[in-house]
Amino acid sequence: MDYILIIISAVFVNNIVMTQFLGICPFIGVSNKVDTSMGMAGAVMFVMVIATMVTYLLQQYILEWLGIPFMQTVVFILVIAALVQLVEIILKKVSPAMYQALGIFLPLITTNCTILGVAILAVQKEYNLMESVVYAFSNAAGFGLALITFAGIREQLDLVNIPKSMKGVPIAFIIAGLLAMAFMGFAGIVK
Repeated sequence: MDYILIIISAVFVNNIVMTQFLGICPFIGVSNKVDTSMGMAGAVMFVMVIATMVTYLLQQYILEWLGIPFMQTVVFILVIAALVQLVEIILKKVSPAMYQALGIFLPLITTNCTILGVAILAVQKEYNLMESVVYAFSNAAGFGLALITFAGIREQLDLVNIPKSMKGVPIAFIIAGLLAMAFMGFAGIVK
């Protein structure tokens, strides 16, 4: 039951983008096309789950053991940066089209605060390893849900006659605000 609560809470109620406002840069920057958004969501999911596992183990068995938990942020950033490089190398070999589509946003996963935020929040919430992995996967799924939904809406906006002054980023922020309000409708389901 705890895992179900973690999943529902992370995906809908406390969506990392819509309620905690982490990861806004890739949310706005990569959401022009659904295909690109799906690739970014997959890359973020992979990096977030692996990073949360590795950082949890580092926190529990190295940083705590050495008495230096204050080094958490620096160590976590280094781990995330290394994992992003790994994903970049894999994507370049396996899917060059996806690698090209993600462009500059793939290296930006390194500075995507959702990944660092989830790794730190998993430690702060005192989850065990399995709960941390479920939490990371659920947050990545919530990030992907918000990103892909937003990308779909933005693709549809290209077919609509919008005033010139509202095209691009202005209408994107308005839609993002409306989408965030829609996610607020899930508040109260889970604490």
